[in-house]
Amino acid sequence: MRTRSQNWAQAAYERVRARKDWEKREEYQDMALKLPVLVRQAGLSQALAFVHSRGKEGHRAVGDDLAAVLGYGNLEALAEAARRAELLRYLRLTREVLQVAEWFKRFAQALLED
Repeated sequence: MRTRSQNWAQAAYERVRARKDWEKREEYQDMALKLPVLVRQAGLSQALAFVHSRGKEGHRAVGDDLAAVLGYGNLEALAEAARRAELLRYLRLTREVLQVAEWFKRFAQALLED
C-alpha cells in the first residue's frame, strides 16, 4: 500500500520527466523552483493567480501539471477550488499544494538541470 505522498511523488516525477526535452523546459523549471516559496509568501489563491497571469507556457504548464496530480483538471479548476473553499478546506488544499509543489521542485532540480 502506497501513501498519498508516494503517489504524488510518482505522478510529479512522470510529469517533470516528460518535460525533459521540451522547448519550454527552462520556463517550466523556473516556476517549479519558485512555486513553493510563492505559495508560502503570497498565499495559495494569489500564487495560483500569479502563475495563471504570467502568460508563459512553461509557467502555466507547471500549474496544470500540479493541478492534475492533485486530481483537478487544470490550473483554472484548482484556482477556482481554492477561491471557493471554506477556511479548513483552503488550509488543507494549501498544505497539499505545498507538498506536491515540493516534489515538482525536487524533480525539476534533478531532471531538468543542464
